[in-house]
Amino acid sequence: MKPYVEMTKEELQELRKELSAQYKEFQGRDLKLDMSRGKPSAEQLDISMGMMDVLSSNDDLTCEDGTDCRNYGVLAGIKEAKELLADMMEVAPDHIIIYGNSSLNVMYDTVSRSMTQGVMGSTPWCKLDKVKFLCPVPGYDRHFSITEYFGIEMVNVPMTPTGPDMDLVEQLVASDDSIKGIWCVPKYSNPQGISYSDETVRRFARLKPAASDFRIYWDNAYTIHHLYDNDQDHLIEILAECKRAGNPDMVYKFASTSKVSFPGSGIAAIAASENNLTDIMKQLKIQTIGHDKVNQLRHVRFFKDIHGMVEHMRKHADIMRPKFEAVIETLEKELGGLQIGEWTSPKGGYFISFDCLDGCAKTIVAKCKKAGLVMTGAGATYPYGKDPHDSNIRIAPSYPTLPDLNQAMELFALCVKLVSIDHILAEKQ
Repeated sequence: MKPYVEMTKEELQELRKELSAQYKEFQGRDLKLDMSRGKPSAEQLDISMGMMDVLSSNDDLTCEDGTDCRNYGVLAGIKEAKELLADMMEVAPDHIIIYGNSSLNVMYDTVSRSMTQGVMGSTPWCKLDKVKFLCPVPGYDRHFSITEYFGIEMVNVPMTPTGPDMDLVEQLVASDDSIKGIWCVPKYSNPQGISYSDETVRRFARLKPAASDFRIYWDNAYTIHHLYDNDQDHLIEILAECKRAGNPDMVYKFASTSKVSFPGSGIAAIAASENNLTDIMKQLKIQTIGHDKVNQLRHVRFFKDIHGMVEHMRKHADIMRPKFEAVIETLEKELGGLQIGEWTSPKGGYFISFDCLDGCAKTIVAKCKKAGLVMTGAGATYPYGKDPHDSNIRIAPSYPTLPDLNQAMELFALCVKLVSIDHILAEKQ
């Protein structure tokens, strides 16, 4: 079929009738499909159930160094867990602190601490007239929610195929000392699935910020979340690169096992320079006597080492890969060549980013919902929920079963077609 913009008004109206009949048929199915968030499916959660059996009341819950995991203490995390997470994060074990179950919580704490206590002796952000964060867009809505919650002004930075627009990042960071941070999902980014190029990572490490308390919030959530064994993105390790560039303190690196083991019961960590960790520990020892060491031990006994973790992620990939391929296949089959949408084809992570015609995203998502498909709200991938083009939609393939996903994508493509036709007809008027 030729591109919609090349069709006559009569051809579009005729096509609209045909597609509207298909949409009514979908509405009659009473569907309840959920693609609103990147939740692992029940099938994915099942592969971690063995973790429930690695500890019992008969087991010795003592670490190699004699730490009794049932008791207080060990603020930075048990040695074995630090080694496991350090290998996953590609850093030295003495450069990380193990937290509770959520890296989002660690990021919130990090911003909160900066607001009330400052960063390594700098003025607390709450005492400053203005605090800003750079936000690569489209990006992760929960990052933006944290900075919005604290009243931090968010500045959009466009994403490119190699990562954020570094010309703009360098210019803004160097010229404005009220810019205190930038959110980054550097590998298989949310929602586009883009991995930062070597040059982008090196330019990040060589930033010359006007603010001494500027930090890169490096949320490497999908560090081992590949879809393919033989076609994977690789990322330069940012802490080592910052040290090499003479900026050892400029980055906080976050990760967790949320989508490796159990999202509600994983372990999270922050990696940073010795100076940063010393600063963080001052607050942490007031906040807690220690995180859940039994859960840390459970993870170590289940995965054993990074090799066990990588093997485990292959099982995740076997479940996720057909879903990603199904989404791409439907988009290509239904929308290819129509010039009403573009999409990414990631090699890992949890999302596919779809860009429709400007001004259509909210209407497409609403139309999907009326027929029983809930998607991430249009605009969610931008600060304040405001997509200036109203064009970006995040597709989250992980949670539905494959048959449900196929139905969902057929319905999605149908809604894109219908809304695009209405948009083009309105322009032709």
